[in-house]
Amino acid sequence: QVQLVESGGGLVQAGGSLRLSCAASGRTISSSNMAWFRQAPGKEREFVATITWSGGTYYADSVKGRFTISRVNAKNTAYLQMNSLRPEDTAVYYCAADPSGTFYYTPSYNYWGQGTQVTVSS
Repeated sequence: QVQLVESGGGLVQAGGSLRLSCAASGRTISSSNMAWFRQAPGKEREFVATITWSGGTYYADSVKGRFTISRVNAKNTAYLQMNSLRPEDTAVYYCAADPSGTFYYTPSYNYWGQGTQVTVSS
């Protein structure tokens, strides 16, 4: 079992930046694929970015070039650096670990954090 706790969300103006953190506990995540998803009000949860255990990354088209996913295994933590934020990035952001199937498919993940709110004002 692994527990995930997100932090770093907040209110930011359009064009600004935030860095989200996902701290894991219970076991090491060094061999885990990690991902970030987000859910806006009235919408389904959607894939944002993933990083494999070996450091490979993949991004949703909507965030490519603006967001960067990373990990520090020594801290058992994954990160999401978000730059050039837009009002449409407003959502609750969730960290997830260990997909058993397709990495951009929400039901593939068994481990989720509680989420952190990101609000981008125009």
